[in-house]
Amino acid sequence: MEIKVLPVGAYEANCYILLDENTKEAAVIDPGDSGKFIIDTIKDLKCKVKYIILTHGHLDHTGAVDDLKKEFNAPVCINEKDEKLASKSSFIFGEIKSDKYIKEGDILEIGNIKLKCIETPGHTPGGMSFLVDNIVFTGDTLFFCSIGRTDFEGGDYSTIINSIKTKLTVLPDDTIVLPGHGPKSSIKNEKMNNPFL
Repeated sequence: MEIKVLPVGAYEANCYILLDENTKEAAVIDPGDSGKFIIDTIKDLKCKVKYIILTHGHLDHTGAVDDLKKEFNAPVCINEKDEKLASKSSFIFGEIKSDKYIKEGDILEIGNIKLKCIETPGHTPGGMSFLVDNIVFTGDTLFFCSIGRTDFEGGDYSTIINSIKTKLTVLPDDTIVLPGHGPKSSIKNEKMNNPFL
C-alpha cells in the first residue's frame, strides 16, 4: 500500500492517493483543487482510479472532482447527507453529483485494500472518516492538536466532539491520523495533547 499526499488549493487541503501497488488500483480522497496536478500525478503512478472518495462536501475538498470524473470516469462516493446539503446550500459546499452513497460500516475495496467507512459528523452532517490497517483519514473532523470548524452551515460542536470520542479516539493509540489539512498525527498524540479533547 502506498499513500501520496498532495496539498492543493488556497487552503492546502490534503488530497490523498491511496494505491495498491500490486494491482495498481487507486482511490483519490478529497480532490479539492488543482485537477491537472492530481491527474498528472495519477498518470505518473500508472494506476487505475477505482473511486473518488469524499470525506465531506466542502468546496476545498471537492473542487477537482469534475476534472477527475471526466478524466477517469471513476464513481464519486459521498455520504448522502452532505450531497443533499450541497444541492441546496451556500457557497462553502461544492456542487456534487455522487455515484455511490457511503455510510457507516461500508467497505470500499481498492485492489487488495479494504477501506472501512466511518460516519463522523459534526464539521458537516455527512462527514466521513476512512480506516485502513492502522491509518485513519479524518477529513476535517480531527487535525493535529485541533478539530474541524463547526460554525459553517450544518456544523455542530457537540456532534463533532462525540464523533471524535466515540469513533476515532477509541482506535488503537498507534493509529496514524491523516487529516484534511496540515500534518499527520496519531491517536495517542491527540488523546494526550489535543486541547479540545
